[in-house]
Amino acid sequence: MKNYPTYFTNEEQLEEALSRPSERLVKMMKELDGNFIFLGVAGKMGVSMARMAKRACIEAQVQKRIIGVSRFSSTEQQLFLEESGVETIKGDLLDLNFINSLPEVKNVIYLAGMKFGTKGNESFTWAMNSFLPGLVAEKFKNSSIVAFSTGCVYPLVKISSSGSKETDTPEPVGEYAQSCLGRERLFEYGSIKNGTPTILIRLNYAVEMRYGVLVDIATKVHNQESIDLTMGYANVIWQGNANEMILRSIQQCTSPANRLNISGSELISIADVAKQFGKLMGKEVRLIGSEAESALLVNVSKSHKLLDKPEVSLNQVIKWTANWLENNNRLLGKATHFEVRDGKY
Repeated sequence: MKNYPTYFTNEEQLEEALSRPSERLVKMMKELDGNFIFLGVAGKMGVSMARMAKRACIEAQVQKRIIGVSRFSSTEQQLFLEESGVETIKGDLLDLNFINSLPEVKNVIYLAGMKFGTKGNESFTWAMNSFLPGLVAEKFKNSSIVAFSTGCVYPLVKISSSGSKETDTPEPVGEYAQSCLGRERLFEYGSIKNGTPTILIRLNYAVEMRYGVLVDIATKVHNQESIDLTMGYANVIWQGNANEMILRSIQQCTSPANRLNISGSELISIADVAKQFGKLMGKEVRLIGSEAESALLVNVSKSHKLLDKPEVSLNQVIKWTANWLENNNRLLGKATHFEVRDGKY
């Protein structure tokens, strides 16, 4: 463990932990050529990931530009990044002129995408998730690209299975997941056409104290709301560990594109986690429905072999999350909708 605190008492302390680089990441920054650009940096993971990259460079005593690109609807995030030493560029990634104006950078982390509000806004979802990746793949054809995808490109699988593997055939359900497969296909096309080293990150699900599957469950327990058990199981990973693994995956880029499932080691039972939150917060747990035989699960044996297992355990994050809610700390208010089974987000 990286000497994390027993509990997080404020967001400054949390942000420090989420962006704290590992020795392995620092070592990689010493060895790796080129600067980094984070496209769509202002999302839930981008800010802490870009800050982690910058901190790793500082500790490695190497000079690399770390650049964050976003519309930056929140100037607070932009200032926070700049104060951390991350350069920022503000603009609309769907604007071809803007994309073409971006500097040529060796290492690209692609985080842009659309999930929430997909229903009724399908055309924009496809533009963000499929059209934009084609533009990026062409603009940065001489770079290495780490592209965020999602485990939602897989079908639901039996709980008794070890989860979907990278070699399994995608069977996306719903327009969001279909557009995400479109994103993958455009990056794959660019990787083959231009010989661009690329890796597609299928992530299920990053969690921290302000949002994520565990916050969704804990909030319902805290508010004495019923929890539907139909989607009875899930994979989660502490966001700090996910940040580190995704940054280090730049060394796993290949042409044709590589694929990598990233999540934690433990399969979580929604019922068991809810009961654990109930015990920690002294709340009655209200469970309804019964667990289906299938869930959206990923097999992480490949990523754990290449990048090692996440060091923060599920129990640790559950304790942190319960304490965070009990002390009425800020939440992002963005439900993951992990329980959705029909692909309609």
